[in-house]
Amino acid sequence: MTRVSHRPLLLLGTAMLACTLGCPASDKSDTEATGTGAAGTEDATGSTAASGSSSAASNPTDGSATDASTGGSATSDATSDSTTGDVPAEHFSFFVTSLVALQELSGSQQGFGGDLRFGEEGPGAGLRGADKICATIAEKSMPGAGKKQWRAFLSAVSDENGNQVNAIDRVGEGPWYDRLGRVFALTKDDLKTERPTNIDPAIKDDFPNEDGVPNHAPNPNEGQVDNHDTLTGTNELGQLYSKTATCKDWTANAGDLASEGKPRVGHSWPRYGMGGPGPGGGDGSPANWMSSLDESGCAPGVSLIEMGPPQPDSVTVGSGGGYGGFYCFALTP
Repeated sequence: MTRVSHRPLLLLGTAMLACTLGCPASDKSDTEATGTGAAGTEDATGSTAASGSSSAASNPTDGSATDASTGGSATSDATSDSTTGDVPAEHFSFFVTSLVALQELSGSQQGFGGDLRFGEEGPGAGLRGADKICATIAEKSMPGAGKKQWRAFLSAVSDENGNQVNAIDRVGEGPWYDRLGRVFALTKDDLKTERPTNIDPAIKDDFPNEDGVPNHAPNPNEGQVDNHDTLTGTNELGQLYSKTATCKDWTANAGDLASEGKPRVGHSWPRYGMGGPGPGGGDGSPANWMSSLDESGCAPGVSLIEMGPPQPDSVTVGSGGGYGGFYCFALTP
């Protein structure tokens, strides 16, 4: 069951009528459109379904497979087919996927859930698809940036060769910078702390999305939303959390707890007072960006209103405050 507050999604739906994924490159924000039709309409369950879809999202499984590796030694390219121009000189190598971007690419107001294959097939498809999503979003934000080798910060039980994948080993050695050139972390060791060491203070407690906008308030005109739960499948050291914490290696979104498990999530902005050991507590801390808690399930879902921890009667990736977002890193600054 998806728990979505009417007011925030109606506001988002209204604000997101302006543009589609195929719009000319310009400064983007989380208030831009996810479709070419009318605003989303709510069904009897309170879920919001788009009555129109963007041309780029109409077939999220379309496109050729990339050669991107799913493991930590990845060196091949994972870019969208629509990259333009040379790789920009500006630093841009980290972001949190915004709700609007995932709605556009999935063709659904509820996002992808735990199935991130995005047209990829076979073993390792979930990680390859997530990498391709990262590259596609980066390209839209900064033309040419999609040519970088982007990696989703996700762990998996096995890659295409049957080897365990630890998110920390997928993203290179650093440094990493957000869309506005602010430091996210300088080295891999910087990532292995509750909030990244050496991170720019301006983004330490509110990681930015692909446009450099603090993701806690993606629309400055609408105030903050509860969207901190971020998919990782990872423990506090950046390694695989458990075999049931990855939505079948990011290929499943039916919401079947018995077969799919519950995805492990980190907090893109710290949340105290919601259980866990508190500041400095490592794995399970509500401030840990990699590993804070288990979400309710792998089904698509958006919840932007504070309702406490993940709901026991839900099976979605967003019931505790989120929408199935994840972190993206480039292997070069």
